[in-house]
Amino acid sequence: MTTAFDPIELGGHRLANRIAMAPMTRSRAHGPGQSVTDLTATYYAQRASAGLIVTEGIQPSVVGQGYPATPGLHSGEQVVAWRRVTDAVHREGGVIFAQLMHTGRIGHPSLLPDALTPVGPSPLAATGQVFTGQGMAEFVTPRQLTEHDIAQTIADFADAARNAIAAGFDGVELHGANGYLIHQFLAPNTNQRTDDWGGSTERRARFAVEVATAVAEAVGGHRTGFRISPGNPFNDIAEPDPQEAYSHLAERLAPLGLAYLHLVEGPDRDLTAHLRKNWPSAFILNPFTHPDPTGPDTLALIEDGTADILAFGALFLANPDLPHRLAAGGPYNTPDPATYYGGDEHGYTDYPALPA
Repeated sequence: MTTAFDPIELGGHRLANRIAMAPMTRSRAHGPGQSVTDLTATYYAQRASAGLIVTEGIQPSVVGQGYPATPGLHSGEQVVAWRRVTDAVHREGGVIFAQLMHTGRIGHPSLLPDALTPVGPSPLAATGQVFTGQGMAEFVTPRQLTEHDIAQTIADFADAARNAIAAGFDGVELHGANGYLIHQFLAPNTNQRTDDWGGSTERRARFAVEVATAVAEAVGGHRTGFRISPGNPFNDIAEPDPQEAYSHLAERLAPLGLAYLHLVEGPDRDLTAHLRKNWPSAFILNPFTHPDPTGPDTLALIEDGTADILAFGALFLANPDLPHRLAAGGPYNTPDPATYYGGDEHGYTDYPALPA
Protein backbone atom coordinates (compact mmCIF):
# COMPACT_ATOMS: atom_id res chain seq x y z
CA MET A 1 0.00 0.00 0.00
CA THR A 2 1.28 3.45 -0.96
CA THR A 3 1.50 5.93 1.93
CA ALA A 4 2.15 9.66 2.22
CA PHE A 5 5.69 8.89 3.35
CA ASP A 6 6.69 7.03 0.19
CA PRO A 7 8.74 8.82 -2.50
CA ILE A 8 7.31 9.81 -5.86
CA GLU A 9 8.75 11.08 -9.15
CA LEU A 10 7.59 14.56 -10.19
CA GLY A 11 9.00 16.77 -12.91
CA GLY A 12 12.31 14.93 -13.03
CA HIS A 13 12.72 15.02 -9.25
CA ARG A 14 12.36 12.20 -6.77
CA LEU A 15 10.31 13.70 -3.95
CA ALA A 16 11.14 12.31 -0.51
CA ASN A 17 7.47 12.03 0.42
CA ARG A 18 3.97 12.88 -0.83
CA ILE A 19 3.38 15.81 1.52
CA ALA A 20 3.39 19.22 -0.15
CA MET A 21 3.52 22.66 1.40
CA ALA A 22 0.60 24.54 -0.16
CA PRO A 23 1.08 28.10 -1.45
CA MET A 24 0.24 30.66 1.25
CA THR A 25 0.40 34.45 0.93
CA ARG A 26 2.52 35.89 3.77
CA SER A 27 3.01 39.55 2.62
CA ARG A 28 6.58 39.85 3.81
CA ALA A 29 8.38 40.92 0.62
CA HIS A 30 10.05 43.84 2.36
CA GLY A 31 13.21 43.85 0.23
CA PRO A 32 14.03 46.32 -2.57
CA GLY A 33 11.53 46.34 -5.43
CA GLN A 34 9.03 43.88 -3.89
CA SER A 35 11.75 41.29 -3.31
CA VAL A 36 11.99 38.62 -0.65
CA THR A 37 14.49 38.77 2.21
CA ASP A 38 16.82 36.46 4.10
CA LEU A 39 13.93 35.84 6.50
CA THR A 40 12.00 34.33 3.59
CA ALA A 41 14.93 32.02 2.88
CA THR A 42 14.86 30.86 6.50
CA TYR A 43 11.10 30.31 6.37
CA TYR A 44 11.20 28.03 3.34
CA ALA A 45 14.40 26.24 4.34
CA GLN A 46 12.77 25.34 7.66
CA ARG A 47 10.05 23.53 5.68
CA ALA A 48 12.32 21.77 3.17
CA SER A 49 11.37 18.32 4.50
CA ALA A 50 8.19 18.66 2.43
CA GLY A 51 8.24 16.46 -0.62
CA LEU A 52 7.37 19.62 -2.55
CA ILE A 53 7.19 23.28 -1.54
CA VAL A 54 4.94 25.55 -3.60
CA THR A 55 5.68 29.16 -2.73
CA GLU A 56 3.31 31.97 -1.94
CA GLY A 57 1.81 33.66 -4.99
CA ILE A 58 4.41 35.64 -6.98
CA GLN A 59 3.23 38.30 -9.41
CA PRO A 60 4.55 37.88 -12.97
CA SER A 61 4.22 41.60 -13.70
CA VAL A 62 3.82 44.90 -11.88
CA VAL A 63 0.07 45.08 -12.57
CA GLY A 64 -0.35 41.51 -11.35
CA GLN A 65 0.00 42.55 -7.71
CA GLY A 66 -3.15 42.49 -5.59
CA TYR A 67 -1.96 42.68 -1.98
CA PRO A 68 0.66 44.65 0.00
CA ALA A 69 4.21 43.31 0.23
CA THR A 70 3.77 40.34 -2.08
CA PRO A 71 6.84 39.35 -4.10
CA GLY A 72 7.44 39.48 -7.82
CA LEU A 73 9.55 37.66 -10.41
CA HIS A 74 9.70 40.34 -13.09
CA SER A 75 12.96 42.14 -12.28
CA GLY A 76 16.62 41.28 -11.92
CA GLU A 77 16.76 42.18 -8.23
CA GLN A 78 13.80 39.90 -7.54
CA VAL A 79 15.56 37.02 -9.31
CA VAL A 80 18.70 37.57 -7.20
CA ALA A 81 16.64 37.68 -3.99
CA TRP A 82 14.77 34.46 -4.81
CA ARG A 83 18.08 32.72 -5.57
CA ARG A 84 18.94 33.02 -1.86
CA VAL A 85 15.67 31.23 -1.07
CA THR A 86 16.11 28.38 -3.55
CA ASP A 87 19.73 27.87 -2.53
CA ALA A 88 18.67 27.62 1.12
CA VAL A 89 15.96 25.08 0.30
CA HIS A 90 18.25 22.99 -1.88
CA ARG A 91 20.94 22.91 0.82
CA GLU A 92 18.32 21.22 3.01
CA GLY A 93 17.46 18.73 0.27
CA GLY A 94 14.12 20.27 -0.70
CA VAL A 95 12.28 20.76 -4.00
CA ILE A 96 10.58 24.12 -4.56
CA PHE A 97 8.22 25.43 -7.25
CA ALA A 98 7.33 29.12 -7.63
CA GLN A 99 3.61 29.84 -7.83
CA LEU A 100 2.91 32.52 -10.46
CA MET A 101 -0.18 34.47 -9.46
CA HIS A 102 -1.66 37.40 -11.38
CA THR A 103 -4.52 38.71 -9.24
CA GLY A 104 -6.37 40.42 -12.10
CA ARG A 105 -9.32 42.46 -10.81
CA ILE A 106 -8.53 41.55 -7.20
CA GLY A 107 -6.46 44.49 -6.02
CA HIS A 108 -6.51 48.26 -5.82
CA PRO A 109 -4.81 51.18 -7.63
CA SER A 110 -3.14 52.25 -4.37
CA LEU A 111 -1.06 49.07 -4.51
CA LEU A 112 0.22 49.84 -8.01
CA PRO A 113 2.68 52.44 -9.34
CA ASP A 114 2.40 54.83 -12.26
CA ALA A 115 -1.39 55.29 -12.07
CA LEU A 116 -1.97 51.66 -13.04
CA THR A 117 -5.30 50.04 -12.26
CA PRO A 118 -6.23 46.35 -11.85
CA VAL A 119 -7.17 44.51 -15.04
CA GLY A 120 -9.56 41.70 -15.87
CA PRO A 121 -11.26 39.85 -18.71
CA SER A 122 -14.32 42.13 -18.39
CA PRO A 123 -14.88 45.54 -16.72
CA LEU A 124 -16.76 44.05 -13.76
CA ALA A 125 -15.82 44.92 -10.19
CA ALA A 126 -15.72 42.17 -7.58
CA THR A 127 -18.07 42.52 -4.65
CA GLY A 128 -16.17 43.12 -1.43
CA GLN A 129 -13.04 44.80 -0.16
CA VAL A 130 -9.28 44.35 -0.36
CA PHE A 131 -6.62 45.18 2.21
CA THR A 132 -4.36 48.06 1.21
CA GLY A 133 -1.63 49.97 2.99
CA GLN A 134 -4.31 52.44 4.08
CA GLY A 135 -6.75 49.80 5.33
CA MET A 136 -9.70 48.11 3.66
CA ALA A 137 -10.94 49.51 0.32
CA GLU A 138 -13.72 48.58 -2.10
CA PHE A 139 -12.70 46.70 -5.21
CA VAL A 140 -12.59 48.92 -8.27
CA THR A 141 -13.84 48.25 -11.78
CA PRO A 142 -10.91 46.67 -13.63
CA ARG A 143 -9.70 47.78 -17.02
CA GLN A 144 -10.71 45.19 -19.61
CA LEU A 145 -7.71 43.53 -21.22
CA THR A 146 -7.38 44.17 -24.95
CA GLU A 147 -6.09 41.58 -27.42
CA HIS A 148 -2.67 43.23 -27.16
CA ASP A 149 -2.87 43.19 -23.34
CA ILE A 150 -3.75 39.49 -23.33
CA ALA A 151 -0.77 38.65 -25.53
CA GLN A 152 1.49 40.71 -23.26
CA THR A 153 0.09 39.06 -20.12
CA ILE A 154 0.74 35.59 -21.54
CA ALA A 155 4.29 36.70 -22.38
CA ASP A 156 4.68 38.05 -18.83
CA PHE A 157 3.83 34.62 -17.40
CA ALA A 158 6.40 32.97 -19.69
CA ASP A 159 9.06 35.54 -18.81
CA ALA A 160 8.37 35.10 -15.09
CA ALA A 161 8.71 31.34 -15.51
CA ARG A 162 12.11 31.82 -17.15
CA ASN A 163 13.07 34.13 -14.29
CA ALA A 164 11.99 31.45 -11.82
CA ILE A 165 14.33 28.90 -13.39
CA ALA A 166 17.12 31.52 -13.45
CA ALA A 167 16.46 32.04 -9.74
CA GLY A 168 16.98 28.34 -9.08
CA PHE A 169 13.41 27.13 -8.76
CA ASP A 170 12.74 23.54 -9.75
CA GLY A 171 9.55 24.56 -11.56
CA VAL A 172 6.53 26.84 -11.48
CA GLU A 173 2.87 26.46 -10.63
CA LEU A 174 0.28 28.53 -12.49
CA HIS A 175 -2.40 29.83 -10.14
CA GLY A 176 -5.66 29.20 -11.96
CA ALA A 177 -7.73 29.18 -8.76
CA ASN A 178 -9.28 31.30 -6.01
CA GLY A 179 -10.73 34.02 -8.19
CA TYR A 180 -7.51 35.43 -9.65
CA LEU A 181 -6.89 36.32 -13.28
CA ILE A 182 -6.78 32.85 -14.87
CA HIS A 183 -9.84 31.84 -12.86
CA GLN A 184 -11.56 35.09 -13.87
CA PHE A 185 -11.24 34.06 -17.51
CA LEU A 186 -12.65 30.62 -16.72
CA ALA A 187 -15.73 31.80 -14.79
CA PRO A 188 -18.80 33.01 -16.71
CA ASN A 189 -19.72 35.74 -14.20
CA THR A 190 -16.31 37.42 -14.48
CA ASN A 191 -15.71 36.75 -18.17
CA GLN A 192 -18.54 38.23 -20.23
CA ARG A 193 -16.51 38.80 -23.37
CA THR A 194 -18.05 38.15 -26.77
CA ASP A 195 -14.76 37.69 -28.65
CA ASP A 196 -12.54 34.60 -28.91
CA TRP A 197 -11.65 34.81 -25.20
CA GLY A 198 -15.14 34.43 -23.76
CA GLY A 199 -18.65 33.09 -24.19
CA SER A 200 -18.44 29.31 -24.60
CA THR A 201 -16.67 26.93 -22.24
CA GLU A 202 -13.99 26.44 -24.87
CA ARG A 203 -13.32 30.15 -25.35
CA ARG A 204 -13.31 30.88 -21.61
CA ALA A 205 -10.65 28.18 -21.19
CA ARG A 206 -8.48 29.63 -23.95
CA PHE A 207 -6.50 32.04 -21.75
CA ALA A 208 -5.65 29.33 -19.21
CA VAL A 209 -4.53 26.96 -21.96
CA GLU A 210 -2.45 29.57 -23.77
CA VAL A 211 -0.72 30.65 -20.56
CA ALA A 212 0.10 27.02 -19.74
CA THR A 213 1.29 26.41 -23.30
CA ALA A 214 3.56 29.47 -23.28
CA VAL A 215 5.06 28.56 -19.91
CA ALA A 216 5.56 24.90 -20.86
CA GLU A 217 7.31 26.03 -24.04
CA ALA A 218 9.47 28.44 -22.03
CA VAL A 219 10.65 26.12 -19.26
CA GLY A 220 9.33 22.65 -20.10
CA GLY A 221 6.06 20.96 -19.28
CA HIS A 222 7.85 18.84 -16.67
CA ARG A 223 8.62 22.07 -14.81
CA THR A 224 5.04 23.36 -14.94
CA GLY A 225 2.14 22.67 -12.60
CA PHE A 226 -1.40 24.06 -12.72
CA ARG A 227 -3.71 24.85 -9.76
CA ILE A 228 -7.51 24.93 -10.02
CA SER A 229 -10.43 25.37 -7.62
CA PRO A 230 -13.63 24.35 -9.46
CA GLY A 231 -16.75 26.07 -8.15
CA ASN A 232 -14.87 28.00 -5.49
CA PRO A 233 -16.84 31.23 -4.83
CA PHE A 234 -13.86 33.06 -3.29
CA ASN A 235 -13.32 36.57 -4.68
CA ASP A 236 -16.86 36.73 -6.07
CA ILE A 237 -16.64 33.82 -8.52
CA ALA A 238 -19.74 31.93 -9.73
CA GLU A 239 -19.37 28.71 -11.75
CA PRO A 240 -22.71 26.95 -12.31
CA ASP A 241 -21.25 23.90 -14.10
CA PRO A 242 -17.72 23.21 -12.88
CA GLN A 243 -17.77 19.57 -14.04
CA GLU A 244 -18.11 20.59 -17.70
CA ALA A 245 -15.70 23.51 -17.47
CA TYR A 246 -12.89 21.70 -15.68
CA SER A 247 -13.24 18.44 -17.54
CA HIS A 248 -12.71 20.46 -20.70
CA LEU A 249 -9.80 22.41 -19.18
CA ALA A 250 -8.05 19.26 -17.97
CA GLU A 251 -8.53 17.67 -21.40
CA ARG A 252 -6.89 20.70 -23.04
CA LEU A 253 -4.01 20.81 -20.55
CA ALA A 254 -3.23 17.09 -20.59
CA PRO A 255 -1.29 17.06 -23.91
CA LEU A 256 1.15 19.68 -22.58
CA GLY A 257 2.93 17.12 -20.42
CA LEU A 258 2.62 19.15 -17.23
CA ALA A 259 4.26 18.01 -14.01
CA TYR A 260 1.01 17.99 -12.08
CA LEU A 261 -2.54 19.22 -11.60
CA HIS A 262 -3.17 20.76 -8.16
CA LEU A 263 -6.82 20.68 -7.10
CA VAL A 264 -8.21 22.89 -4.34
CA GLU A 265 -11.20 20.69 -3.65
CA GLY A 266 -14.76 21.80 -3.05
CA PRO A 267 -17.48 19.60 -1.55
CA ASP A 268 -17.88 17.59 -4.80
CA ARG A 269 -15.67 14.52 -4.31
CA ASP A 270 -17.15 13.00 -7.48
CA LEU A 271 -15.52 15.79 -9.52
CA THR A 272 -12.23 15.08 -7.75
CA ALA A 273 -12.49 11.41 -8.71
CA HIS A 274 -13.33 12.31 -12.31
CA LEU A 275 -10.35 14.66 -12.68
CA ARG A 276 -8.05 12.22 -10.93
CA LYS A 277 -9.06 9.37 -13.23
CA ASN A 278 -8.49 11.36 -16.41
CA TRP A 279 -5.35 13.33 -15.50
CA PRO A 280 -2.20 11.70 -16.93
CA SER A 281 0.50 12.92 -14.50
CA ALA A 282 0.79 13.62 -10.76
CA PHE A 283 -2.40 14.70 -9.01
CA ILE A 284 -2.00 16.99 -5.98
CA LEU A 285 -5.00 17.44 -3.72
CA ASN A 286 -5.75 20.17 -1.21
CA PRO A 287 -8.77 18.29 0.21
CA PHE A 288 -12.07 19.84 1.26
CA THR A 289 -12.07 19.92 5.07
CA HIS A 290 -14.03 23.15 5.68
CA PRO A 291 -14.22 24.71 8.22
CA ASP A 292 -11.10 22.99 9.56
CA PRO A 293 -7.62 23.13 7.99
CA THR A 294 -6.26 20.05 6.27
CA GLY A 295 -5.25 17.66 9.05
CA PRO A 296 -3.55 14.31 9.61
CA ASP A 297 -6.76 12.34 9.01
CA THR A 298 -6.49 13.17 5.29
CA LEU A 299 -3.38 10.99 4.88
CA ALA A 300 -5.75 8.13 4.04
CA LEU A 301 -6.45 9.88 0.71
CA ILE A 302 -3.00 8.77 -0.45
CA GLU A 303 -3.57 5.23 0.73
CA ASP A 304 -6.90 4.87 -1.07
CA GLY A 305 -5.57 6.42 -4.29
CA THR A 306 -7.65 9.62 -4.23
CA ALA A 307 -4.46 11.63 -4.75
CA ASP A 308 -0.75 11.19 -5.41
CA ILE A 309 0.30 14.09 -3.17
CA LEU A 310 -1.51 15.97 -0.39
CA ALA A 311 -1.07 19.73 0.09
CA PHE A 312 -1.15 21.15 3.63
CA GLY A 313 -1.57 24.87 4.29
CA ALA A 314 -2.05 26.27 7.80
CA LEU A 315 -0.70 23.12 9.45
CA PHE A 316 2.57 23.53 7.50
CA LEU A 317 2.69 27.22 8.31
CA ALA A 318 2.79 26.42 12.05
CA ASN A 319 4.78 23.17 11.88
CA PRO A 320 8.00 23.56 9.89
CA ASP A 321 8.77 19.83 10.37
CA LEU A 322 5.28 18.70 9.39
CA PRO A 323 6.21 15.40 7.65
CA HIS A 324 8.05 14.31 10.82
CA ARG A 325 5.09 15.27 13.00
CA LEU A 326 2.61 13.50 10.72
CA ALA A 327 4.70 10.33 10.83
CA ALA A 328 4.91 10.56 14.63
CA GLY A 329 1.22 11.33 15.07
CA GLY A 330 1.90 14.84 16.42
CA PRO A 331 1.94 16.93 18.51
CA TYR A 332 1.15 19.98 16.39
CA ASN A 333 1.74 23.70 16.91
CA THR A 334 -1.39 25.84 16.53
CA PRO A 335 -1.19 28.53 13.81
CA ASP A 336 -1.78 32.15 14.84
CA PRO A 337 -4.03 33.89 12.26
CA ALA A 338 -3.02 37.32 13.58
CA THR A 339 0.46 36.78 12.11
CA TYR A 340 -0.52 35.28 8.75
CA TYR A 341 -0.02 38.47 6.71
CA GLY A 342 2.78 40.97 7.12
CA GLY A 343 5.07 41.52 10.07
CA ASP A 344 8.42 40.06 11.05
CA GLU A 345 9.66 36.70 12.30
CA HIS A 346 6.81 36.28 14.76
CA GLY A 347 4.39 33.69 13.41
CA TYR A 348 6.74 33.18 10.48
CA THR A 349 10.07 31.60 11.41
CA ASP A 350 9.66 31.19 15.17
CA TYR A 351 7.38 28.11 15.24
CA PRO A 352 9.46 25.38 16.96
CA ALA A 353 10.32 22.02 15.46
CA LEU A 354 10.21 18.83 17.48
CA PRO A 355 13.47 17.86 19.21
CA ALA A 356 15.66 15.72 16.98
